[in-house]
Amino acid sequence: MELGKTAVVLGGSAAGLCAAGALAPYFGQVLVLERDELPAEAEHRRGVPQSKHPHFLLNSGRRAIGELFPGFEDDLIGAGGLHLMPSMDAAYLGGEGWSARKRSSMTMVYSSRILIERVLRDKVRDLSNVVIREGVSVTGLTVRGGGTRDGAVTGVDFSTPTGDEHVDADFVVDAMGRGSSVGNWLVAAGWPEPEVRTLDAKVTYTSRWYDLPAERPPSWWWQHLVVMPTLDKGEHPAEHEFLVNFFPIEGNRVIACMGSWGIEMPRTADTFVESAGRVRTPLFAAAMARCTPTSEVHLTRSTGNKWRRYDRWANPPLGIVFIGDSICAFNPFYAQGISSASASALLLREHLARASRLDAAFHTRFLVAQRKLLDVPWRLAMARDQGYECAVGTEKLREWRRRIVAAASGPAFNLIVGAAREDDAVDEHFAKVFNMEESLGEMMRNPRVLAGLVRYRIRAALGRHRVPYGFDPQVDPPARDYSAATR
Repeated sequence: MELGKTAVVLGGSAAGLCAAGALAPYFGQVLVLERDELPAEAEHRRGVPQSKHPHFLLNSGRRAIGELFPGFEDDLIGAGGLHLMPSMDAAYLGGEGWSARKRSSMTMVYSSRILIERVLRDKVRDLSNVVIREGVSVTGLTVRGGGTRDGAVTGVDFSTPTGDEHVDADFVVDAMGRGSSVGNWLVAAGWPEPEVRTLDAKVTYTSRWYDLPAERPPSWWWQHLVVMPTLDKGEHPAEHEFLVNFFPIEGNRVIACMGSWGIEMPRTADTFVESAGRVRTPLFAAAMARCTPTSEVHLTRSTGNKWRRYDRWANPPLGIVFIGDSICAFNPFYAQGISSASASALLLREHLARASRLDAAFHTRFLVAQRKLLDVPWRLAMARDQGYECAVGTEKLREWRRRIVAAASGPAFNLIVGAAREDDAVDEHFAKVFNMEESLGEMMRNPRVLAGLVRYRIRAALGRHRVPYGFDPQVDPPARDYSAATR
């Protein structure tokens, strides 16, 4: 059912492309307005500086994009993406040491952000009623009745190299990211300032791209290397607090990445290599030394969590919704951005499919459903970031509460990880939480999960571990498959 003649998407990155896929069946034409000139191949561009860092495409995101664009995952793998099982293909150095390898139900597709977007662009360009206009800047909105019950967005103003233009719109999607000006334009038009929830844990991360050697060393059974921050409370190098990834992507390449909460990070190639030599395991620096660097060091600081609560407006504007970072941006450490954006786009398509008209009831229903969707990754981000003393923002806890969160979150996480190592049911639900397929609260209310946690805690107290862990970080991670130990 066609719900309007023209829909306009502001922004042509992953969120905007997914939004275009959601709108295409319900509007005569979908116009995507993008500031950058979009490359034909998988290349970096100015509008997506975070493309130079690792990007996990969580299972919820894989599924959402696959429903919006059938065949997406096959095309991504066909273009070079790697379909891996992290529990078998990743060497994971937890707080206590290397984890054992074992099979699990969770798989992931590894690739660069630029390849994800290239495949998405190809999918969008296959839609006959979608037009992408590049090299244009959105400059404003036209509205009627700003701030009233019937207030609506009716069009979009934008500039091009040849002059200013306007397009009337039956529906608009703001997908312009963290820096979107749409909220300011709506306030100027009569809507109230939206409530904004924030928490910035001062996360900084730095990455460098490498070509892998033509032949991998025999000891490299792993393809992905993960180093978690230390549990040691004593004296140690600052680099022991880093979260480290040696992240595989297409083209026999990796992205070496180090990040931290509130610690100054290396900015040059020399200091990057020096810092790598001081992380918790020598394997990270040794692996980098066997590879060929192909980029400079890229550093990002724009990592705060920010949720613009448009859902709390008494009279939200008709004719516009918000997808991706333009409404809710997360600490990128938690890999929730693309998956949350694509899930919101799929949710939008589902609501459009059930709508007979785009009235106030439609917008209210969508905003309520989107709030519930975003609350899951938001709570996960808060669960960790609120424990850091350096965090600032509206969601910063009182010091006594912060100390409790900081003291409890580490042991709680290690309990769940330990139980997941030995209990397939806990492992399955923990993977769903990681992939935003289930909330942490839902997992912790599951009787089977609770029983698994209690059983693991008792067995651990008795020293009866089914799967060994805590292998020495100073030596290579063990290659043995311990899958049979959980059966």
